[in-house]
Amino acid sequence: MAWMHENMSAGKSKAQVFAARLFSTILLVAVVGGTMVSMNPWAFMALMSVLSIAASVELFRMIGNSDTRCQPRWGMTLSVLYTLTLAGILGSCGREGLAFVSQIDTAFIAFAILSTFMFQLREPVQANKSLLCVGTTVLSVLYIPFLFGFLGKTLFVPPSGDFTEGVALLIWLVVVTKITDIGAYCTGSLIGKHKMIPHISPGKTWQGFFGALVWALVTGSTIYYFNGENLAALGGWPHVITLCIILPLLTVVGDLAESVIKRSLDAKDSGNTLPGIGGALDLIDSLCFTAPALYFYLLWLN
Repeated sequence: MAWMHENMSAGKSKAQVFAARLFSTILLVAVVGGTMVSMNPWAFMALMSVLSIAASVELFRMIGNSDTRCQPRWGMTLSVLYTLTLAGILGSCGREGLAFVSQIDTAFIAFAILSTFMFQLREPVQANKSLLCVGTTVLSVLYIPFLFGFLGKTLFVPPSGDFTEGVALLIWLVVVTKITDIGAYCTGSLIGKHKMIPHISPGKTWQGFFGALVWALVTGSTIYYFNGENLAALGGWPHVITLCIILPLLTVVGDLAESVIKRSLDAKDSGNTLPGIGGALDLIDSLCFTAPALYFYLLWLN
C-alpha cells in the first residue's frame, strides 16, 4: 500500500514530505486520468508497461542489495520482453489477441524456467544458493510482469468486445482494490486492536481487515448500481457481491506478499519512484493478485 509509506527520512520535515506526496499524487492522477480520458488502448498499454518495468527494476534492486543471489540482468530482460510483447499484442489486436496471448503465456513460463537454469550452468553449484538463484529469478519475473499483465488483459475480457466496457471494468477493479487498502488503514487506525499477522506486518489488525471488506463491498456495489450498463460483464448482483469479497481478500494477501519479500530481503521500501508515496511496486502489489482473479472469474463466467 504505497500511500501508507511515511518515507520521512531524518533530513526532511513534515512539510517537505507532504509537498513531495502532494506533487506525486497530482502527477499520478494527471497521468492516470489522461489515460482514461484518451480511451486509447495504446495509452493504457504504455502506462501499464511503465509501471510493470519500474516495479521490476525496484524488485531486482532490492534483491541486489541483499544477500540473496539471482540473475538480475536476465531477469530484467525477461521482464521487459514479456511486458512489451503483451502490450504490443493487446494494443494492436485487442480482444482478438487474447487467445494468442494465452499461448505466449505458456511459452514464456517454460522459456523463463529453462533459460534461467541454462544460465545457471555457468556457475559452480554452491549448496542451495544455485537453486535459490534460479528460483528467485523466475519468481521475480512471474510475480510482477506476468501477474500484473492480467490488468491489461482485463481491458479486453468483456464478451461484447466494447473497449468502453473494458475500461469501466478496469476502473472498477482498481477502485475496489485501492479502497480495500484505504479502508483497512482507516478502520485499523480508528478501532484496530487485535493484530492480524504481526510476524509479517505488525500494523495490520483484524478490525482493519473486516472494515476493508465493508468498504470494498459498499464501494464496488455502488459503482455497479450507477454504472451497471458498462459493467455487464460482471454478470449481475450475485457475482458482484462475490467479487467484492474475493478481491479484498486477495488485496490483503497481495500487500502481505510484498511485506514478505521486503522482510526477506531486509528492505524498508521498494523504492522512491513516486517521492513521498513510495515505489511502483508499492502501487501495484495488490493489483498483481486481484487482476488475475477477476480475469479468470470473468472467463469462467462468460
